[in-house]
Amino acid sequence: MRLLDGKALAETIKGELAEQVAAMVADGERKPHLAAVLVGHDGASETYVRSKVQSCKKVGFNSTLLRLPETVAEAELLKTIHRLNNDPDIDGYIVQLPLPRHIRDQAVLQAIDPRKDVDGFHPVNVGRMTLGLPTYLPATPYGIMTLLDRYGVETAGAHAVVLGRSAIVGTPMSILLSRNSKPGNCTVTLCHSRTRNLPELCRQADILIAALGIPGYVTAAMVREGATVVDVGITRIADASRPSGYRLSGDVDFEAVAPRCSWITPVPGGVGPMTVTSLLLNTLQASKREVYS
Repeated sequence: MRLLDGKALAETIKGELAEQVAAMVADGERKPHLAAVLVGHDGASETYVRSKVQSCKKVGFNSTLLRLPETVAEAELLKTIHRLNNDPDIDGYIVQLPLPRHIRDQAVLQAIDPRKDVDGFHPVNVGRMTLGLPTYLPATPYGIMTLLDRYGVETAGAHAVVLGRSAIVGTPMSILLSRNSKPGNCTVTLCHSRTRNLPELCRQADILIAALGIPGYVTAAMVREGATVVDVGITRIADASRPSGYRLSGDVDFEAVAPRCSWITPVPGGVGPMTVTSLLLNTLQASKREVYS
């Protein structure tokens, strides 16, 4: 068993980005600028956005954090998005999800200029991804593909099983794995709550992507010997023995499953750090106008 160490790889890529930014500045170019809009005070969102701001600083990007109250009207949030769309100093930005219930996610995501949509959620960028055109890939699937690529996991001809069909992870993951590219060229089975014989399908997987949000769902009995397992899930579970009062659990029973794997991601330290790094890579692309040129 070998670890797909997202934390270590993220640090390597951040070092590469820092060198690129330093070279850009030396050539008289301005630094890439990433903005984030945070509505309310969701704990997980606060942690994620803080990580993005710190990562920007580490690689030499400029960053802006715009905080809005949880009670902000949808119309007011859309005005903020309009300002960011028209700010020439902002290369890319994200609106942190989840949003409060009174705000329509799709109304907000579709208002973002696709040229600045470094989260890769706008329908235009999703369509470009589906067609294999240059685009901003959704950060978590992008990070997983980078992990598989950099660690040399063979994907061509492999059977990949994806657990979960969300628009943020599961569905784009299935598209990217099936594309005629490297990594890619998998035969993909996309599973969800209505899938029959799920354990049997999982046991057929050469590459198993778990993105359900159900702690410990994938057991050893669901994983064949030699499989590669990527655990996207991360859930806070109350644990009075920890100073924080909680522990983090993935969708995979790591201790039981890891001995059966050729490769596996840890939680934490696997997919999460790569998600933030992918956002930085998209922002660098946006600053160079590489996608919409």
